[in-house]
Amino acid sequence: MLSLGLAFTSATAQSKKEEKELRELAIKYQDKYGIKDVDHLSAATKRALKWDQSLGNEWFIEFGEPQTLKGDLAYEEGVVRRDPSGIIQENGKYYVWYSKSTGPTEGFGGDMENKKVFPWDRCDIWYATSTDGWTWKEEGIAVARGKKGSYDDRSVFTVEIMKWDGKYYLCYQTVEGIYNVRVKEKVGMAWSTSPDGPWTKLDAPVLAPAENGIWKGTEDNRFLVEKKGDFDSHKTHDPCILPYKGKFYLYYKGEQMGEEMTFGGRQIRHGVAIADNPLGPYVKSPYNPISNSGHEICVWPYNGGIASLITTDGPEKNTIQWSPDGINFEIKASIKDAPHAIGINRTADNEKEPTEALRWGLTHKYNNWNYQSIMRFSSERKTTHVAPGEKSVKGKEEKAENMHK
Repeated sequence: MLSLGLAFTSATAQSKKEEKELRELAIKYQDKYGIKDVDHLSAATKRALKWDQSLGNEWFIEFGEPQTLKGDLAYEEGVVRRDPSGIIQENGKYYVWYSKSTGPTEGFGGDMENKKVFPWDRCDIWYATSTDGWTWKEEGIAVARGKKGSYDDRSVFTVEIMKWDGKYYLCYQTVEGIYNVRVKEKVGMAWSTSPDGPWTKLDAPVLAPAENGIWKGTEDNRFLVEKKGDFDSHKTHDPCILPYKGKFYLYYKGEQMGEEMTFGGRQIRHGVAIADNPLGPYVKSPYNPISNSGHEICVWPYNGGIASLITTDGPEKNTIQWSPDGINFEIKASIKDAPHAIGINRTADNEKEPTEALRWGLTHKYNNWNYQSIMRFSSERKTTHVAPGEKSVKGKEEKAENMHK
């Protein structure tokens, strides 16, 4: 009983200490947060007082409407072009890689060995070049599906690019065999000494789902499980490799067997695997998962750490986060209307501003369920909020479409 009493006393003392600290913060920031009474603080006000007080608006951005591209990446009926990689600049040209397939989506059921179940099914990885980022020339296949029986014989898609030490590395998702509901998706890699190839594929995947989940029964149903396993027990998706602190950090999206829905949407989380060499082997971090939300991976270096755009799913969706060590992320800004599966400008000066890498890049648009096309996105920082005709403190007039209605 004595130990319980001591624990209770300790907890009470800690609670009083926190309340005292919050009251001191409330006094200090009463005017900033418009607090009516520092002795009566709501849960929301307490959360606000705990925010990092150094947070400004340097991370806050707004995205514009995606714009149509010209040339070979303009919408083409009967063709899927989606999931663009980051953009690099070589030989006086911009380069981008992407998933490409043809024909309509037929969904699950029936003859799945010969059907196309998703737009990203039966894809190869293609690439295109541009001198201005608007008009693109499709150059051809970079990485094709493997021979029957290989780990990537069904589809290769959702690709990212990394340049390191004079070589180029593509990492991407793979599907093997029949694309059924319970299929497990892995991450493959190819490398080249030129962005134009030829590309040498690795014989084995560099990342695969955890093997500690247990399906329930034999029905092809991903929600029926005996044991869910790790956050990535079903699929490893959307890979992106960054050189970081002398190692290589492979960020990826994990899907869990028996995936659930949360108040923020699908139960999607991100993880990271780390290697000493770009080609691996990659070892998953013991801290995984490193996010509780997100969808496609969008990460970039900034200020000695790693920034991440978190979209679509989970309780922290639609945020930009930053980590000082590439693993422990904190929210820096909330955003809206982020484009799908964006490929950022990896030639940007990342240290100019926290979100400089997001100023422009490529995304994809669902023209319809069967066919998607690649578009161009842009964003801008928002530092002031004024009405039409009004001037901000800095004397800059904001665009009318950004005004409060």
